[in-house]
Amino acid sequence: MGGVVLLVLVVLAVAAFVVVRRRSREAAAERAAAELEPVKKLAFEDVTALGVELQDLDIELAGKPLDEGANADYQRALDAYEAAKTAADAITRPEQVQDVTKILEDGRYAMACVKARVAGDPLPQRRPPCFFDPRHGLSVDDVPYAPVGGAERQVPACALDAERVRAGAEPDIRQVMVGTQRVPYWQGGRAYRPYAAGYFGGFGPLDWIFMGFMFEGLGDGLGALAAGVGDGMGDVFDGIGDLASGIGDGIGDVFDGFDF
Repeated sequence: MGGVVLLVLVVLAVAAFVVVRRRSREAAAERAAAELEPVKKLAFEDVTALGVELQDLDIELAGKPLDEGANADYQRALDAYEAAKTAADAITRPEQVQDVTKILEDGRYAMACVKARVAGDPLPQRRPPCFFDPRHGLSVDDVPYAPVGGAERQVPACALDAERVRAGAEPDIRQVMVGTQRVPYWQGGRAYRPYAAGYFGGFGPLDWIFMGFMFEGLGDGLGALAAGVGDGMGDVFDGIGDLASGIGDGIGDVFDGFDF
């Protein structure tokens, strides 16, 4: 009889393990989908913004002769736009957004080179995009900035945002939705880190700046992350409850089969 009971317990334990693992995977897939949609939407908005900028540039260049270098840079910007659209369409995980924003950063630099060549100016220094909203294009300077709850750091800014910060005004910050609130994109949580990494990861220490901004006392993003962890733990404990219930039922069935 002891062997039968042990066999039943083993079967029930294996079944409960399968249930817990399946529920954990389902919960993880739901969280991943919830994280993916807003950041994917953000990437598509940035691709669209680059397309609009290219249309404006085309109007600006109408009737102006382009030398070989300007033509090459212009083609590079057009190629970047097409490549970014393709990469955005292929996004299935939040980390793939980095591929899109990296391409967009290169496309905007190519556009800046075209404008400089046409104006007869030196090619611009390869600087990171504006921290406050990468769609603003190349930064022109670094300015001190401290988000709510964070330490002050030097961040790259476009001319307009640099002027705003130095005047004590609020910069034009890219906002995203977290739950029912709009917050700066760097407060969006872990799913938005690849978005920033694509734009700024090629500039070395800036990546650490974003780690600080995204994980240093910024409650909204961390709250969303904590909620996800809590949901996952809830699934695990639900599975454990099912295991205990299943074991109890199984033992009852075993002993029901014996006449003492």
